[in-house]
Formats: sequence, C-alpha cells, structure tokens
Amino acid sequence: MIWWPPEVPTLTYGLITLRPSAESDIESIYQACQDPIIPAFTTVPSHYTKDHAIEFVRQDPFSFRERREFRFVIEHGNGDDRKFAGVISLHTINIKNHTAELGYWIEKSMRGKGIGTTATRMITDYGFVTMGFRRIDALADVDNVASQKLLMSAGLDREGILRNKVTREDGRQIDMALFAATNISWKPLNP
Repeated sequence: MIWWPPEVPTLTYGLITLRPSAESDIESIYQACQDPIIPAFTTVPSHYTKDHAIEFVRQDPFSFRERREFRFVIEHGNGDDRKFAGVISLHTINIKNHTAELGYWIEKSMRGKGIGTTATRMITDYGFVTMGFRRIDALADVDNVASQKLLMSAGLDREGILRNKVTREDGRQIDMALFAATNISWKPLNP
C-alpha cells in the first residue's frame, strides 16, 4: 500500500534540499525555463512565460491532494546561502500498481555538479522507503546523454528504448530511453 503524506515534506541530504514549491519560486522557475535546453528535452513549452510559472506553482497543491504528482523544488547550499537548482517530481502515479515516473530539470548553472543525481536518489529513496512504491520509472530523450548518465549514476537501470514515445512541440515523434529502479534492487541512501 502507498502511504501518502499529509503534506510535501522537506528533505535534506548534504547540501541538497528538496522542499515544496512556493510563490517565491515563480521568478526562479520562469528564468530557468528560458534556457532552450529545458524545453528541448522536457515537456516545458519553448515559449515559457511568467504565467506558465505561476500556473506551475499554483497547481502543485491540487496535483498533490489528488495524488497525481509529488513535486519538489531543488535547492543547493546551506541556510541562507541556498540557491534554486531545479524541480523534481514523481508523477504518472499508479497507486494500485505501486508505480510512479520520475521527472526533473536542472537550472543551467547547477548542471554537472551532482545536484540532479543526488536529488534523484533522494526522491527515489523517499518513494521506496517511506511511501511504499515498488517501481519508479524515468524516461530520457535518446539524444539527452547527460540525463541518461544522471539516471544511471543515481542507481536506475536502463531497460530499453520506447520507440515513438513522445511528440515534441514541433510535431517530431521521438524515442525515449526507459530507466527504472525497483524496491527490491534499490540501495537506500545512507544518512
């Protein structure tokens, strides 16, 4: 059975904090999504507006209450020196089958520092150990080598290629690499 917390918790591991999104994140989310790499490899629209960021933050509590998404803002640093680093979530949740899909994007200046890998391990660990999921999937565009490396570094296994899985904004149909971890094979984070 999946245990669903009454609210999105704040999780910390080293210099990485995962916390609920807030109105104060709107500007950071908007600015980060101006980087063309994020819409190139995610479902973020290529012409991302401030209204998109507002909707993204304000819809979060509804998605959480309806058990459709479990989303965190990623921060890097300590205390008052914490900086916005991206967003990560469990979505496409299937309570009956104990499964979820992992999704994320990392702000440009925070890439290549292990932040995404640690955040992925944190949310996956929470999903298995605390919530009771049995399988967590992640999809990465076959051309997004960095994301595939991140997922493997975080402990997910590459299971194959899903042909013509996603339609991009320009109408191209693309293949996605499928990664997954199961509660049986998962090695929990050390405190």
